[in-house]
Amino acid sequence: MDETDHHLISLLRQDARLSVAALAAKLGVSRGTVTNRIRKLEDDNVIVGYTVRLRPDVQHKEIKAWMSIAVEGNQTRAVIASLLGEPGVATLHDTNGRWDLLAELRAENLQDLAKVLERIRLLKGISNTETSIHLETYRLS
Repeated sequence: MDETDHHLISLLRQDARLSVAALAAKLGVSRGTVTNRIRKLEDDNVIVGYTVRLRPDVQHKEIKAWMSIAVEGNQTRAVIASLLGEPGVATLHDTNGRWDLLAELRAENLQDLAKVLERIRLLKGISNTETSIHLETYRLS
């Protein structure tokens, strides 16, 4: 990837709905170049999809929480496999420091969140957790 590819990806991250013509104008290249570069980035699995981002306040019927997870011994792979099968886990991140994993949890209400927390805490290989409910987002990227 060269500087043009990086700039193209940056523009798509800001607005994936920009037309090829608009992308070409912003990059100072032809539409064919943009089309070919996007196709190559997709073929190389650099770009693996496009999505819609909603403002957090629009998703008012959803509770988000962050769970920091400490894993016992060398159980990390087994715990990750279990967490990836948990429907309440939206994303899962490997971290360093005090906690081994960081999970973004989503639930429709507090009762559902409590059930998600209970299921996760009962997983073999988890030694400790700490959960914080997501209240507000101040900056969207």
